[in-house]
Amino acid sequence: MTVSTEDHGRRLDLFVADKGLVLSRSQSAHFIKNGFVTVDGDVRKPKHKVRCGECVRVVVPEAKPLTVEPEAIDLDIVHADGDLVVVNKPRGLVVHPAAGHESGTLVNALLYHFPDMEGIGGELRPGIVHRLDKDTTGLLVVALNQKTHLELTRQFKEREVSKRYRALVYGEVPEDRGIIDQPIGRDPRDRKRMGVNSPVGRPSETHYTVLDRFPGATLLDVDLKTGRTHQIRVHTHWLGHPVVGDPVYTRRKADRGLPQTAPLRSAIRGLSGQLLHAHTLSLTHPATGQRMTWQAPLPVDFSTVVSLLSP
Repeated sequence: MTVSTEDHGRRLDLFVADKGLVLSRSQSAHFIKNGFVTVDGDVRKPKHKVRCGECVRVVVPEAKPLTVEPEAIDLDIVHADGDLVVVNKPRGLVVHPAAGHESGTLVNALLYHFPDMEGIGGELRPGIVHRLDKDTTGLLVVALNQKTHLELTRQFKEREVSKRYRALVYGEVPEDRGIIDQPIGRDPRDRKRMGVNSPVGRPSETHYTVLDRFPGATLLDVDLKTGRTHQIRVHTHWLGHPVVGDPVYTRRKADRGLPQTAPLRSAIRGLSGQLLHAHTLSLTHPATGQRMTWQAPLPVDFSTVVSLLSP
């Protein structure tokens, strides 16, 4: 790629990242330091200031195997082609390996079901473009190659991807629709929680529409305009209507307004996580340019609670 007059004087790592040649600034710096990025044929440092007319070339290294092992985990695959996969993630499935969850993740499962994937960023792994919390269910798109990952990452960054959720919250939300525009950041008192009063909060916007009201609960359709960690859970908690079953953000006695019937109480006690479901996902396919939309029905535990609340 040739440097234009508009980019003259920019840092090399920023130039490479912003042009979509790699996935992030950190990966850009990693590639530059390891000689995968050249300027007019020469290796430069990340802080090098590019000049108009210089030719910047990025060579993605050959994919190498990860230590993450394929595992024969059943997946509800909603759509699959040579570029991307859309799965309906069940409750309890962690998206990718991390401390305390080195195996049994969605990434392990994808490596088993799609062994011929091209790989992402020089590693034989699926491209996780967005995430769902362990106990949030629903639709998740995953890239199978670098080109798709870059384009999907761009679409998420530019807010061209539509993600709609169903959430059952405690209490009867009075407004038929609303917008929650509160910054979200790490809770300084509890690193496992997020909050709207964080000194490092990032802009976060959630739109909601009431689908149905029950005694002591409300079913919401939620449209995310940003994608912060725990965003819906934090915003509904701030609204005073935490998600039913949420073990982190639900206040004590939040269920006091619910009907005290034995079947309903039993169903809620038996929940293993929040009743939050990624119901609809819409994006432009990176290879075909076609706008595609997928939907996933509510999981059984969610629909059971809703049916028990219905008159």
